[in-house]
Amino acid sequence: MLGLGGLSGLSNAGRAGRWGIAVIFLLLVVPLVWSLGAAVVASADVVAWGALLQDPQTLRAAGMSLWTGVASTLLAAGLCKHWLGHAFVAPPARWSRLLRCLPPMLAVPHAAFAIGLVALLTPGGWLLRAFSPWATGFNAPPLWVTTQDPWGLGLIAVLTFKETPFLLWVSAMHLQQADVADRLRKEVTLAQTMGYSAREAWQRVVWPQLNKHLRWPTLAVLAYGLSVVDVVIVIGPTSPSTLALLTWQWLQDSDPVTNAQGAAAAWMLLGLIGLCAMVLQGALRWPHWRRQWTRGIDFPRSGSPTEWGASTMTALPLVYGAVLCALAFGSVVGVWPFPALMPQSWTTAPWLSVWDSRAVLITTTWLACGSASAALLWSVLWLEWAPAYWQSKASPLLYLPLALPSVLWVLGMHRMAISWNWDASTQGLWLVHTLVCTPYVLLVVQEPYRHFNPRMQVVATSLGRSRLAFLWQVKWPLLKATLLSGFAVGFAVSVAQYLPTLYVGAGRFSTVTTEAVNLAAGGQRSLASAFAWLQCLLPALVFAATSALGRPRRLH
Repeated sequence: MLGLGGLSGLSNAGRAGRWGIAVIFLLLVVPLVWSLGAAVVASADVVAWGALLQDPQTLRAAGMSLWTGVASTLLAAGLCKHWLGHAFVAPPARWSRLLRCLPPMLAVPHAAFAIGLVALLTPGGWLLRAFSPWATGFNAPPLWVTTQDPWGLGLIAVLTFKETPFLLWVSAMHLQQADVADRLRKEVTLAQTMGYSAREAWQRVVWPQLNKHLRWPTLAVLAYGLSVVDVVIVIGPTSPSTLALLTWQWLQDSDPVTNAQGAAAAWMLLGLIGLCAMVLQGALRWPHWRRQWTRGIDFPRSGSPTEWGASTMTALPLVYGAVLCALAFGSVVGVWPFPALMPQSWTTAPWLSVWDSRAVLITTTWLACGSASAALLWSVLWLEWAPAYWQSKASPLLYLPLALPSVLWVLGMHRMAISWNWDASTQGLWLVHTLVCTPYVLLVVQEPYRHFNPRMQVVATSLGRSRLAFLWQVKWPLLKATLLSGFAVGFAVSVAQYLPTLYVGAGRFSTVTTEAVNLAAGGQRSLASAFAWLQCLLPALVFAATSALGRPRRLH
């Protein structure tokens, strides 16, 4: 089914319509394929591959990437399924509150969350101070490895807490669609009339259908966990490092041989992502798991599993609240001897420095607004006029940036920007951010857009309304919340970009994210906390504004 008008709309458009769809498609695909080809050329060095395989750091770094990326993805997916299952069995008030908290949690960038978590977990941080010295006996910070740990536990914690809200939000967006919710309600009712409990109905009916829609988001989570760089810079591990951070360090080297080795490492990282994706897909198709899905959830019979599961939902907002509080306090802390819970003095110097850096805020805002708007416009045009067959076949290519390692993606985009003479330019940076944002925006708006009731267009046409009038007066107003959510997600994704801004911008453009990460890596905690808080505030304001604008109007 087409977004509007079906195949008849395409046939009426004729050759002009086909050319229009092709142009829309090529607007995104040409720079995407060009950058991917540039990355291929950059890594076509046999000597570099040999040096990569012989380097003693490579194997350890690859193992660390696999451990942290796979562990965080499994934990995030497991928490998502656990909470959705309990909410479905007996929807508690806590689940409703958690849904309202998801947009603010999504608005917190990964780097900002990592900076706040470091402030909590360091030996001189808030958590240990809350129990010292009366409970721990410490009068000085202990020599504990709580961040930059060699096991990657800090990185796993950040990725798990950050990706769980994303998977919950994608699931909720799908389950709350009117036609999907109505169909699932009828199917569950039918299952219950056959003697199955609500818990078994969730496992047998709802979860297998929801799992299909979570494959691309879960793959995106896995790819991000395996290839993240800015979070590793903030919270570790650095010894041994992850393969993504090692690749980034090699790519920044001025030596052409080392640089080529970094390009080869970026493709090795892509191979790890592909290997993990195949293992994940094979596991989902394994008959054992399918039999488990059709046997129902094995809830414990003692106690109240629903209440226990609902109570754990409060943990996620509490962690986010603690992280944001740590950032807020950390941005105004002055003299603060250990083990005092509160500092001896406060300072506004970090925020005065932020105020003096207004150009950074302006750059971040216009770049995020411009890239999110362009990504949303392209997504609407594609979903509105491209045939369903085209959309289905092009999905792997359009969602490819989600599965590509960020270092490989940035390498190709940088080579593309140099080829087009857009390196270190405004239009080059805007294009790169738009290419990164578009898959996320498309992921948000695609399902609601496809499931829009086509009978409404038939009614509008029978009343003599034109196609454009139907779009402006019926379809887009009804999809207003979805479209605004897509813009907010694109804005948040753009604000969070570190590598594209640093690499393609060639250091000429500074955003709140690049400032926060660089300051955190340099040990300037107060100033890093101020920029990290600003990094959270910008997407939060946009999410709040789009949420208010997306509410349905009440006609009295």
